[in-house]
Amino acid sequence: MGICLMKRQWPWLLHVLVFFILINRIRAISPDGEALLSFRIAIVSSDGFLSQWRPEDPDPCKWKGVTCDSKTKRVTTLSLTNHKLSGPISPDIGKLEHLRLLMLHNNNFYGAIPSELGNCTELQGIYLQGNYLSGLIPSELGNLTSLQNLDISSNSLSGSIPPSLGKLDKLVTFNVSNNFLVGPIPSQGVFSNYTLSSFVGNRDLCGKQINVACKDDSGGATTNSQSPTSAQNPAGKKKYSGRLLISASATVGALLLVALMCFWGCFLYKKFGKNEGRTLAMDVSGGASIVMFHGDLPYTSKDIIKKLETLNEEHVIGTGGFGTVYKLAMDDGNVFALKRIVKMNEGFDRFFERELEILGSIKHRYLVNLRGYCNSPTSKLLIYDFLAGGSLDEALHERSEQLDWEARLNIIMGAAKGLAYLHHDCSPRIIHRDIKSSNILLDSNLEARVSDFGLAKLLEDEESHITTIVAGTFGYLAPEYMASGRAT
Repeated sequence: MGICLMKRQWPWLLHVLVFFILINRIRAISPDGEALLSFRIAIVSSDGFLSQWRPEDPDPCKWKGVTCDSKTKRVTTLSLTNHKLSGPISPDIGKLEHLRLLMLHNNNFYGAIPSELGNCTELQGIYLQGNYLSGLIPSELGNLTSLQNLDISSNSLSGSIPPSLGKLDKLVTFNVSNNFLVGPIPSQGVFSNYTLSSFVGNRDLCGKQINVACKDDSGGATTNSQSPTSAQNPAGKKKYSGRLLISASATVGALLLVALMCFWGCFLYKKFGKNEGRTLAMDVSGGASIVMFHGDLPYTSKDIIKKLETLNEEHVIGTGGFGTVYKLAMDDGNVFALKRIVKMNEGFDRFFERELEILGSIKHRYLVNLRGYCNSPTSKLLIYDFLAGGSLDEALHERSEQLDWEARLNIIMGAAKGLAYLHHDCSPRIIHRDIKSSNILLDSNLEARVSDFGLAKLLEDEESHITTIVAGTFGYLAPEYMASGRAT
């Protein structure tokens, strides 16, 4: 009897099982949803924007930042800008086969650009600028024949620009500025359409687009600068070598006389000239060298020194405990802040340059980046980013009507993140000992940047003349030393 009952119920149980399997398949998340969940899992921190991306949702098209085609329900747009997303970009993003627009700019993404993006052949726009992406530009991006806009500027990308991108004949805008790219810029295909603005801030790039000649393996220019006459007529060189030697000697003598007069004039001006008309030309006239970090300054040393010589009191934008700050405007429109620090003793160079190497290696969204410096006989001229919003001190006391509570909270969060990076995540850790409102600078969007870190003055005890260097910045004195005069 029991056996007969089981035989009668078996078909019914089978139908129930099949029904549940179908229901689960219908409710299961789509392949595009799985790819987006993999993308989310790789994110290590954010502002909570992705919290409602749930694996139990069968339709990712309702998620914030996701847009789908109304008919096919396939993901076509992923827009997650300005959400403080930190982490690598998951390679599974390449499974979004119908993705047309990828907008992840102004976040904190790091790691490499996934080569799997080359699988998203319907992509029309890629916006990854303003992150911390590193590594090479994937040559697979050359497979994106529909791509119209590619912006990967303001990252830490290295290597050369893949020639495969030249065949993207629909590419209208292309921007790789402010990275660490090297080598020649490809000239074939669409690359002939782009100018300096697409490549600025990459010190070791070369090509006709930026008017920088590339060098061959021997260090010479790739173009033959030797005239045919000089190459074919060595006898003529011997004939006129005596006259050239006499002319060269006379020229050198005249130059030495002019140089002597210039030095004498500079000496007299330095001794008797009025301070009111003082320019930075006096700092660099005795010989100066330019040191640049990150490849961020696409200028020659001669160009920078020439601009420094024109700065005077009219260009001063601030004065603080560390020195005078000037506004340095280059011919291409880029603006920088120049901080002048006077040398204090003979050991100044040795300690200061070592610290500047550390400070110059730091690049962070909430810090004022040190681009380079000019080393002159009398001072150090530090070149920083210029922030149009001025200091927090000026905003609080002169433009307080602009600072509502939301703006103030954003400023506090930005400054805190900059300090947290310096004190905990930076290597070596740098303790900022002079935090005040004048050391918090604001950009045009009132986003905060921490400045003057690592520039605490050299504190020197009058009796023992001991200078200490601790935690990546000099000038630190232990509290017990300040109280007792004895260092443990």
